Amino acid sequence: MTAVHEFPMTRTCPFAPPPAYTEIREEEPVTRVRLPEGKQAWVVSRHEDVRTVLNDRRFSADRQHPDFPQLVPGFRRPDDERTMITMDAPEHGPARKAVLGEFTVRRMEELRPRIQEIVDERIDALLAGPKPGDLVETLSLPVPSLVICEMLGVPYADHDFFQTHTAKLINRDTPPQERRAAVEAVREYMSDLIAGKEDNPPDDLLGRQIVKLREEGTYRRASLAATGFLLLVAGHETTANMISLGTVGLLENPDQLALVKADPGKTLDAVEELLRYFTIVDAATARLCVEDVEVGGQLIRAGEGVLALGYAANRDGSAFENPDELDIERGARHHVAFGFGPHQCLGQNLARMELQIVFDTLFRRIPGLKLATPVDDLPFKDDANIYGLYRLPVTW
Repeated sequence: MTAVHEFPMTRTCPFAPPPAYTEIREEEPVTRVRLPEGKQAWVVSRHEDVRTVLNDRRFSADRQHPDFPQLVPGFRRPDDERTMITMDAPEHGPARKAVLGEFTVRRMEELRPRIQEIVDERIDALLAGPKPGDLVETLSLPVPSLVICEMLGVPYADHDFFQTHTAKLINRDTPPQERRAAVEAVREYMSDLIAGKEDNPPDDLLGRQIVKLREEGTYRRASLAATGFLLLVAGHETTANMISLGTVGLLENPDQLALVKADPGKTLDAVEELLRYFTIVDAATARLCVEDVEVGGQLIRAGEGVLALGYAANRDGSAFENPDELDIERGARHHVAFGFGPHQCLGQNLARMELQIVFDTLFRRIPGLKLATPVDDLPFKDDANIYGLYRLPVTW
């Protein structure tokens, strides 16, 4: 392969990766691409190689490094906006451990009744509203937004504010100055919110972090605001898009939906397969090579950028039989939709539970749910770094 592909690449079909991903993975699985800023970086596209990069400390997550591969041109975060996803060992471990206990399976199970209540309330609203209804507005966005707001202690009344700014952050076409303004607005909001909790920390995630970090002597409002910003944005946008895409995926594959309806015990398997199938973030993450490493037979030198192409990895035929088919019975828990290694998604237990409850409840309460618009006419997020739908008209 001689041509250098431009990255990012746009999906031409909501149910398939860009054709170039398959070409790269099959012909030259570790190859160079050109990023928006004009620099070149390596992309790693095979499942085995992606997991290798994500689990190897010789690939750094430090986005402050001048050579770090930037997917957003003209935009770099200042040092005081560092979060656990931009840290390497040994700094990364303690930062992650500080909030890890908030996302254990046990704590998620404690949240299950409240999440179920939220989902039922939103489906009530859908059923009481006009037909067709917009699933994004009525269910997909409100459910994870309400859940993460309650966990953090963020007033849900402010959801329009942070959802509007988040949309600017994930849109590839947002100018750098506007993107920076959106970041600063949400960070200032989060800092003010935390300041209001400091005198009498409440029993929510941010309040418990204030108490815990003070006891350890490591409390800094700016640092906690950065963590709160990360959890707030990541906690609603990703799951919201998976609710919408997962619903479309099941409705467009009635044989798979029938399996879920017949046996709710299969819903979690369906969630794993939908996560693999859609892989809403094409590049699992970016890394900077800090020591010469050979990956997939290709030498990557220190100072070179690397993109772990999760979507290509999740459609790798050497890891998944018939990878382009949606098969909820394949048992695809080794997918990399949540990343892999030490930086694997902190909130994956929460996301799985939310998706399981939504799909179980939605198709049980509205068994006749169907799309009100042909798939080809749906407004998919082709201009966003997190794939999804802007609207999803449904009827029943």
